[in-house]
Formats: sequence, structure tokens, C-alpha cells
Amino acid sequence: MKMVSKGILLGIGNPLLDISAVVDQDFFKKYDITSNNAILAEDKHKPMAKLGYCSIGAFGTILHLEFGVSTRFEELVEKYNVEYIAGGATQNSIKVAQWMLQVPGATSYMGGIGKDKFGEEMKKNSRLAGVNVHYYEDETTPTGTCAVCIVGDDRSLVANLAAANCYKSDHLKRPENWALVEKAKYIYIAGFFLTVSPDSIQLVAEHAAANNKIFSMNLSAPFICEFFRDVQEKALPYTDFVFGYETEARTFSKVHGWETDNVEEIALKISQWPKASGTHKRITVITQGVDPVCVAEDGKVKKFPVQLLPKEKLVDANGTGDAFVGGFLSQLVQEKPIEECVRAGCYAANVIIQRSGCTYPEKPDFH
Repeated sequence: MKMVSKGILLGIGNPLLDISAVVDQDFFKKYDITSNNAILAEDKHKPMAKLGYCSIGAFGTILHLEFGVSTRFEELVEKYNVEYIAGGATQNSIKVAQWMLQVPGATSYMGGIGKDKFGEEMKKNSRLAGVNVHYYEDETTPTGTCAVCIVGDDRSLVANLAAANCYKSDHLKRPENWALVEKAKYIYIAGFFLTVSPDSIQLVAEHAAANNKIFSMNLSAPFICEFFRDVQEKALPYTDFVFGYETEARTFSKVHGWETDNVEEIALKISQWPKASGTHKRITVITQGVDPVCVAEDGKVKKFPVQLLPKEKLVDANGTGDAFVGGFLSQLVQEKPIEECVRAGCYAANVIIQRSGCTYPEKPDFH
């Protein structure tokens, strides 16, 4: 293993409490949600968003749950068995990378949480996992949440950002927080953060380009590509790695009038998007579930098969994309070849899909 320095990898994003339940198609219809999608909560989703507090173990598992007078998760709690897991796309990826690296403090993370019981639990959980977290703590807004609704092999995410939506670049600019940016050599931000603080993304992206660092982002969800196109396009020239799933890749293609659904072609076009800095070439990495991972680099596309698991071992697909990115980044920061990065990403995703939420055993056995 190449020597991994403390703080080598930094993530900035929306820390959320995942409230996960196996539901039915009637639930999907009632709240107008679709399979394999991620959206922001609207008024019609409010009955889903009354939340409980929980205590979280070192690896994301829930130890106990307490409900207050106005903190019921009405529909899910009354009808379904629910699990509560510390989540948020970027935070998931950073924690998985930290787990894969097994070097305390190798990763850092920033985002907004509430000054409440769950915020305290999230801080404790992240620190136990070895991540150096510098959260912005909002005095009046509760910690954000995400309903993870599962039907069969499909899942749909409905995010109520709450305190995560209160993050401002003022927090990033504080000397003790900007020091994390300066220390990091690799920076990763999921596309979801474009809805919260695009100016923070721009600050970090420009810093990375000016200082020969690796800056990575994720397409994250179709609605990001559709409704946050302007800020996404502003950040894209600074990206050295772009991650995504086939669904949002096709949406990105449609939004930009490329008239192709071919994932390989789309990956190639994204890799050839103009760059703000010529120091690093851009590499696009698109996952396709059970189909091969597409990697576009130097005008060519390589496909890497994934290791298929027997259906009886599949528990929960939520967080597998985040885990893939985390595994990938854990090797990237060690300057491993792309083939090894993809292999590590697939390994991490396979571990997470066999468990509830983005959780993992104490130590990895990736070799």
C-alpha cells in the first residue's frame, strides 16, 4: 500500500439519516414516487417526514430508537418495519473509503446537521469510523433525513434536507475548515450538493484546479441533471472524475440533446467535456447494476464486468453506488491503476448490497 497521509481525501455533502423500509407498490403510488430514483421531498411527502431519533453503532447499525411527541415517522412506522442508518451520498462514500483504507483520519468530511440528538449521534458515529468530520451545526433546523423506500430489488429515495440545506460557504471559509481543503489531495462531492451550496463547490473546484489536485463529482440523480443544469455545467469543467449510474447518464444525454441512450457513448462525451485545467484528463465512470462498468478515458471506453451474487444474498441495494465510489476512491488515493480502482469499487458495492443500508463489517478483506 502506498503511504496514505491523514486528510488525503475530503468529501463535502448532505449528511442525512436514512429511514429505510420495504414497502409496496401502493405506497409508491400514494406518494407519486418511482423506482430507482432520487428526489427532494415536496409537500405531498410530508406525512413521510416526521422522524424519530436513534443511536448509531460504529459501522452505521442502529442500536436503539426513541420517539418524541412530534417525531413519528407516521406512514412507514405504522405500516412497515423500518431501519435507521446514518447516510447521505457523499458521507457514505467517504466512510466506505475510510473503511477500505483502515488509516485513521485518512478522510475528512463537511456538511450541515442540526444541533440535536441525532446530530450528536452522527458526529460520534463518523468519528468512530475514523473520519475527521467538521459539521456545520444549525441551531434551529433538525438534522436532515432520507426515506429509502424498497420494493423488491428496486428502491426510491425521498430526501428532506433540513439542516443539510443550511450549509453555507462561510463555514467552508473558516480557517479550521479550509485547512481540510488545503490538506486534501483528492476531493469528492456528490451532485446532490449542487442543490445546497454551488458556491462552496466552485471554491473547492477552483482550488483543486489551481493546486494540481484531483476533483471528482457524481451525476447523482436525474433531477440534478434536469433542474440544476446550470450549476452542474459550471462545476463540470473542473472535474477530473465523473461518476454516475446509467439512469442519470441517459438523462444527462437527453438534457444536452445528444440523442443517444448508449451509455458508452455518453460516458465518452462527458469525458470530452471542456476542462478548466489541462493538468489532468477527465475520466468518466458509469455503473450499470449487473452490467459492466463503463470507463471512458483518452477517447476510448473500457468495460469491466461486475461480480454477480446469488439472488438470495441480495439484501438492500441502497448505498451500493455510494459504496462503489468509496471503494474506487480508496485505491485512487493510493495511485493504483483504474482497473484496481474499479475492482475495489465493485468489491465495496458487493459488501454493502448484502447488508441493510450503507453498512459494513469491522474490516474489509479486499486484496
